[in-house]
Amino acid sequence: MNNIEVTALINDYVMPWGIKIALSIIIFYVGRMVVSLVVGSVGKLLAGRGMDEILIGFLTSIMRWVLLLFVIVAALSQLGVDTTSLVALLGAAGLAIGLSLQSSLSNFASGVMLIIFRPITKGDFVEIAGTSGSVESISIFTTTLTSPDNKEVLVPNGAILSNNITNYSARPTRRVDMVFGIGYNDDIKKAKELLEQIVAADDRVLADPAPVIALGELGDSSVNFVVRPWVKSEDYWGVLWETTEAVKLKFDEAGISIPYPQMDVHIENSE
Repeated sequence: MNNIEVTALINDYVMPWGIKIALSIIIFYVGRMVVSLVVGSVGKLLAGRGMDEILIGFLTSIMRWVLLLFVIVAALSQLGVDTTSLVALLGAAGLAIGLSLQSSLSNFASGVMLIIFRPITKGDFVEIAGTSGSVESISIFTTTLTSPDNKEVLVPNGAILSNNITNYSARPTRRVDMVFGIGYNDDIKKAKELLEQIVAADDRVLADPAPVIALGELGDSSVNFVVRPWVKSEDYWGVLWETTEAVKLKFDEAGISIPYPQMDVHIENSE
């Protein structure tokens, strides 16, 4: 190959394709930078308007991938790739993948519903799909919980919407339901008096709604009192545990027994 042919080869093929490849690379990297700037600006704008952090992350994540797809198509178009056929191919591939990943698409749709309607949000203590914990994040396919013993639990979004959702943090107040039993030979009035004193002495117990303390059941082995004070949601566990301890101590001081299940067996002599 002589110099003229080499020069012609460079002018006809190497230079044009080199320029196209360089432009394509520039479009891709510049496009990625622009996408990052746009997504970051949108995220700050939404945060400035007080939008939920999880919703911001979800929307910006979708926006990022959509814009990156346009950047990739633009870069490939610069190389002379028929993007119309590429888009059609991606559509067909998306349909095939969608049919094979129906459960994943169900999780995706459920994730969208969770983000839009927000039955749960970050920081809520919830019980979902048989699992309890604090909501850490809601992504496209799964929701991340942190269990009370600090384990990370990933719950598929589809399983959340297809089951009951119990949100313990949704309301500012909760009722603490407790049952305390005494023996049939113990002083009922005295026991009720002590329960009322214990509840009244706790500053965390709300006056409205008023706490309920009543004899609820004559059980097989005990006379059972129901104690139902209302507290702020964040005080629930503290009131439950400390009231239980206080009742045991007060009953012991007053000589009131807390019976355990027992059975009397009578043996008849057939002789």
